[in-house]
Amino acid sequence: MEFIKELWYFLRERKKLWLAPIIIIMVIFGGLLILAQGSVVAPFIYTLF
Repeated sequence: MEFIKELWYFLRERKKLWLAPIIIIMVIFGGLLILAQGSVVAPFIYTLF
């Protein structure tokens, strides 16, 4: 949790808030890939890419 707070402060201080949506989307895609490795939903997720 501390890492997320430090990342937010860094983005805010350095005026890099435009990176926040990119980071969020990358985390969501990473979660989808981890979820898809051993599930029945895998063929449907892989069609997104």
